[in-house]
Amino acid sequence: MKHYLTSISLFSLSLLFISCCTNKKATSENTNSPKESTEIVEKYWKLIEINGQKVTAENFTAKEPHLILKSEENRVNGNGGCNSFFGTYELQTNVNRISFSKMGSTRMACMGPNVEADFLNVLETVDNYTVKNDTLQLNKARMAPLAKFVAVYLK
Repeated sequence: MKHYLTSISLFSLSLLFISCCTNKKATSENTNSPKESTEIVEKYWKLIEINGQKVTAENFTAKEPHLILKSEENRVNGNGGCNSFFGTYELQTNVNRISFSKMGSTRMACMGPNVEADFLNVLETVDNYTVKNDTLQLNKARMAPLAKFVAVYLK
């Protein structure tokens, strides 16, 4: 009987050990990679160039054009220079793929020239991104960058 209880105990412990190792591996595969969370998510990205043209203060009427990719529920929000926008995004960091969906925005009348329409169009057509230092580029296929951003750090 003692031998039987020892065998059951050893078997139970080995099952527990195997399940812990398997569970830990599955959990680590399902989490966001460190590259994703530190590289482009949870940063304020200020638009500095769109369709090859520099963005200056003359190109927006209210706020500087920017976007922020939130890790919570893969939400994106920002401002196009006059109106705020919001939606969702999907990242595939191992191949630097990005897509935006369910986009919406406020509809205030904007006077003067602005880059808002071009900015929102970029978010609809982009399919990949590149990051170098503090610069983010949104691209379509292998064409020239559609938009360039610089990370802004608040002090």
